Amino acid sequence: MAYDINELRKEIDAVDLDLLDCIERRMAISRKIGVSKRELGKDILDSSREKSKISALLANAGFESKEYVEEIYKTIFEVSRAHQNKPCFGLLGRTLGHSYSPQIHSLLTNEYSYTIIEREPEELDALFASRVYGGFNVTIPYKKEAFARCDVCDEAASETGSVNTVVFGKDGKTYGYNTDYYGFMFMLRSAGIDPSGKKVLVLGTGGAACAVTYGLRTMNAGDIKSCDLETEINYSNVYDICKDSEIIVNCTPVGMYPKVDNCVIDLDRFPALEAVCDVIYNPSRTKLIQEAQKRGLKTCGGLAMLVAQAYKSSRFFAGDIEGAGRIDSKAEEAIGRVVGILESRMKNITIIGMPGCGKSLLARMLAQRTGRELVDLDQAYAEKIGETPADTIMTQGEDQFRLNETEVAKEYLVKSGLIISSGGGIVTQERNDFWLRCNSNIIYLDRPLEMLASKNRPLSAAKGVEVLYEQRKDRYEALGDIRISLDRFESKDDFFEAALDIMRQGGLDV
Repeated sequence: MAYDINELRKEIDAVDLDLLDCIERRMAISRKIGVSKRELGKDILDSSREKSKISALLANAGFESKEYVEEIYKTIFEVSRAHQNKPCFGLLGRTLGHSYSPQIHSLLTNEYSYTIIEREPEELDALFASRVYGGFNVTIPYKKEAFARCDVCDEAASETGSVNTVVFGKDGKTYGYNTDYYGFMFMLRSAGIDPSGKKVLVLGTGGAACAVTYGLRTMNAGDIKSCDLETEINYSNVYDICKDSEIIVNCTPVGMYPKVDNCVIDLDRFPALEAVCDVIYNPSRTKLIQEAQKRGLKTCGGLAMLVAQAYKSSRFFAGDIEGAGRIDSKAEEAIGRVVGILESRMKNITIIGMPGCGKSLLARMLAQRTGRELVDLDQAYAEKIGETPADTIMTQGEDQFRLNETEVAKEYLVKSGLIISSGGGIVTQERNDFWLRCNSNIIYLDRPLEMLASKNRPLSAAKGVEVLYEQRKDRYEALGDIRISLDRFESKDDFFEAALDIMRQGGLDV
């Protein structure tokens, strides 16, 4: 009996995803070893280690792979050495946890490697003196500490008293730059927001706010006012003093993951408002941004700022001092490309549509193709509540089910990078709109009504799919970022490939 080639290819695809994950982890560890060797003054090449490693691998190899192991691992060692030999930069902070910076810099350039540098305050002097790294980006709480340790600072750093990019020069001097303002300027320009002559209200007075204010002055903003909890202009008098603000920029952490359901200010009390900017990038659409969009205002979120400031830093790291200051077509193309990739990777892919339309199937196949974690909200509901949605509807009614559904859904919708299959009626509750939009690319899967399955779906059985569709179709269309309208297919694979084509046309990296 012949093997099913298509099934075997699916197995190969799954193995390849596992291999990619292993290669990624191996290269990350290899980079760390390279940094450690630099710190210890050791050579990158260790021939005896490589020989003994190949011998050990050959002794453990299976019969299918044994004759190829040595050739494969010689290539791996060669690539690892090249990775270790690259100039190394990184992100300096105290407790960094997850950061997108290594991913961003690897997408921007292959001229150097990039790592996380966690240090306590008492370790900073030794770090700056060692010059193990070619330089680093700096995040809170060390931006002012970095400024104090630099021999030469650019105008932006000097004006703000804050350095977020350190470069160790070949002349022995330590150079400090602030690229946050450049990122902010790019964010505004990419969203078509021009602050020239406008009255601008900046929320917050920390390091980000200082860079934003400098950027606004550079872009010839008009009257710039700052608001914070205990400043002269605060949240009790801002609505009187700054009610004529035309642009608001949020530089506070209010609305940032995981406490996303917060809005720092009431936009209705600014009648002249034209645009709202939020330097937060997780979630991608904060409560503040969504409230502004409801009012038809121009908006921009913080991901473009994050990538653009990294782009300028990358030019300093690569020694391209002249190229670091320009926002030209080359910069716009590079930054835009990385923003697009990150948006696609960071956002969940959340599938909405009628009960029985194939949401679970599409989600499952997407998860298999991409390697992303799969969340079926109906299954998550059963795990959290202790009974199925159908059971709750039958015993406690639809209203109680909808309340439970929201509590389950928002637990997952605020996360990043998931594949989520939602219940068909999640769109019936407007309170779910924020959670659906905050961090998801929403896919509306639209299938012919005669194809919809109704087994174990009490609402479809009770009300009929035609009635439900009429009640929900406008909501599906309003919430969906991409609409997939597909008829019957001879196979699930054909259906999936057609859906993939539509998602890619919509800009998703799948």
